[in-house]
Amino acid sequence: MSVRIRSDLEKLPAYVAGRTVPGSVKLASNEVSAGPLPSVVEAITRAAHDVHRYPDMAATELVETLADRLVVTTDRIAVGCGSVALCQQIVQATCEPGDEVVFPWRSFEAYPILARVAGAEEVRVPLTPEHELDLAGLLAAITPATRVVFVCTPNNPTGTSLRREDLEDFLRRVPPEVVVVLDEAYREFVTDPAAPDGVELTRQRDNVVSLRTFSKAYGLAGLRVGYAVGAPEIITALRKVYIPFSVSAVAQRAAVASLSATAELERRCAEIATERTRVREALLELGYEVSASQANFVWLPLGERSAAFDAHCAENRVVVRAFAGDGVRITIGAPEENDALLKAAASFRG
Repeated sequence: MSVRIRSDLEKLPAYVAGRTVPGSVKLASNEVSAGPLPSVVEAITRAAHDVHRYPDMAATELVETLADRLVVTTDRIAVGCGSVALCQQIVQATCEPGDEVVFPWRSFEAYPILARVAGAEEVRVPLTPEHELDLAGLLAAITPATRVVFVCTPNNPTGTSLRREDLEDFLRRVPPEVVVVLDEAYREFVTDPAAPDGVELTRQRDNVVSLRTFSKAYGLAGLRVGYAVGAPEIITALRKVYIPFSVSAVAQRAAVASLSATAELERRCAEIATERTRVREALLELGYEVSASQANFVWLPLGERSAAFDAHCAENRVVVRAFAGDGVRITIGAPEENDALLKAAASFRG
């Protein structure tokens, strides 16, 4: 072809989504198996009648509802096509070719992709031996070229969460011109009272942004809607690089309805946390090492045995998410789905 394509795209890592295998239990994508909150389904159905109209590009009702819920002003909230889109917008708004994006590794696998797409340099900081974020390592990795630091807590895929006091100490040491992104996609599943609240931290520091999503606990992964909370200057920049109409009207109405279903959400998250404990304890009894998770998944650091465990689960019609050479992430599903996983894990001899 005579068309010129960026040569560096050949080196761009591909985002790997969790597999869906018909007839198998899918525990690979951190989805909630129960679907949208029951009271939200009606709102989604009603919204479908208006899909011939463009959505509100400013997501006015959703932004106002979030502002009221979080007790912040509307100029401190941006809505995006899932929190991953907001990650991309932050990199686009802050980085030029040659600038640096620092993030823990292993963590959300979109981070290196988003950095490279923007022409920025990726800086990976290894996790601790306990599979936790190394805040001292992240701090040491910051240079004059650093524009963004991603901090995923609870971390995907290990499920480990930072302590509030440790994160606050880290933030005090980060240069004020560096944007710290607290990726809190799994915040609703957190039960540890010592865990940080990113939205609260955005009130204290202008260089901190909290990202949250409706894809996980709220069960709206297929509708793609997330939000950022931060200083007005950062939010304004995010809106400038927003793809017009990328958050559909159906997604906006479903998100607004979800915010009114607090009791349903709390019950769901409590049930998942209970199952998370049960699954982890059962895996520990089977002899597996399992990180203490605050998310809706658990992490098995199986190293080179990860691919074999993945294949064994697939043979038993359970789909998990393997990260070659590192470990396996297993979503917490319904009790019967988790039982199928535990049965497969008990028979693994790899």
